[in-house]
This record gives sequence, C-alpha cells and structure tokens, in this order.
Amino acid sequence: MGCVSDKRWESFPDMFSAGLSLKETQDEEKEAKFNAKFPFEKVFPVYAMSLSKPDTDSILNSGRDPIWEAVREEAKLEAEKEPILSSFLYASILAHDCLEQALAFVLANRLQNPTLLATQLMDIFSNVMMHDRDIQRSIRLDVQAFIDRDPACLSYSSALLYLKGYHSLQSYRVAHALWKQGRNVLALALQSRISELQKSETVYYWIMGLVLLLVKQQL
Repeated sequence: MGCVSDKRWESFPDMFSAGLSLKETQDEEKEAKFNAKFPFEKVFPVYAMSLSKPDTDSILNSGRDPIWEAVREEAKLEAEKEPILSSFLYASILAHDCLEQALAFVLANRLQNPTLLATQLMDIFSNVMMHDRDIQRSIRLDVQAFIDRDPACLSYSSALLYLKGYHSLQSYRVAHALWKQGRNVLALALQSRISELQKSETVYYWIMGLVLLLVKQQL
C-alpha cells in the first residue's frame, strides 16, 4: 500500500481551498445564468420582490383611484359591446361610487342565501371595507396581482366580477376583520358560507412585505 509523502500532505489544505473556491465560482455562474434566463420581473413584479411597491396610501389619500377608474372604463366598454350585460354591469360597477362598494355588492350577491340576504351582506361588507384601510389597500394590491400573474384574468373588471379566488380572498379578509372586532359568530357563519358556496381549494399565499403572491385556485 502506497504512502502519501509529507509534501503531498502539506499541499492538501491548499488543494482543498482551491476546490472550494472553484465550487463557489461555479455556483455563482449557475445563479447568474438562472437569473439571466428567468424573467423574474415579469413573473414577479418589482413590488412583489420588496424592491418597491405601489404607493396605495398616497392613492387612497389623493382622492384618485386609478384601479377603480380602470374598472369603470372597462365596464362602460363592455356594456357597449355586450348590451345584454349592460344592466348587470351597471348594477355591479357603474352604480357605485368606489371599489369597496362595488366589491361589497358583488360579494353579497355571490354569498346570499334565503337566511343571509344580499342587502344584509352588502351592509356588512361595505361597513367593514369602508372603515379598514388595510383592506382597502389589500383589495387593490390583490387585483393588481391577478392582472400581473394570472393569464386568465383579462381585466380589472373581470377580476372583480368573475374570479372566485379573488372573491374568496376578500370575503375571508372581511370575516377576519369581523373576528377581530369580537363578532365571532358572524365571522364563522360567513366563513362557512364562503366555503360552502365557493368550494375553494386552499388559497395559498406567500407574504412578501405587504404584497400577496397568489397561487391561482383550481376552479
């Protein structure tokens, strides 16, 4: 059996260090190639990576709401293209003064049943959302996330009117706010109704800063 000379033993630390340096260099090169190939900014908008985010606070304070304005413009165009939907679009969007009221109307009509009337639910949803700035900010960030990341989301108004994942998430936000207010029985009743009607898969979300990275639920 051969023996390793003293000189070879002495050179092992240098060889080991050189091997580690080479591995680190290769790892860095792989990471650089991956970052270059993968379109992070397209899949995850800049604000989702906590580099920056939409200034929803200034929007809420300014009196202008670009997302709500876009929703209304889209609804007007759709009403012109599809006159049969004009009454639906007017009642759901154009008759309301803000995104919160329109969303409250949509959710109330989705979740109503013979014992939970749409008018009662609309009052509950509207009251919570109109007095909770965190929810006001979140419903706008969420709809923007659907626009940016869900190919099935055609417009802001389509997210507001048709996407079950968006409806489920906002309904659970309101139920959580009710729970924090101590209205536990109402929160549980609302959660049960959401689960019963929507039959949603778990809406998985990953919090990065104030932005939710949504995984589209199975319809």
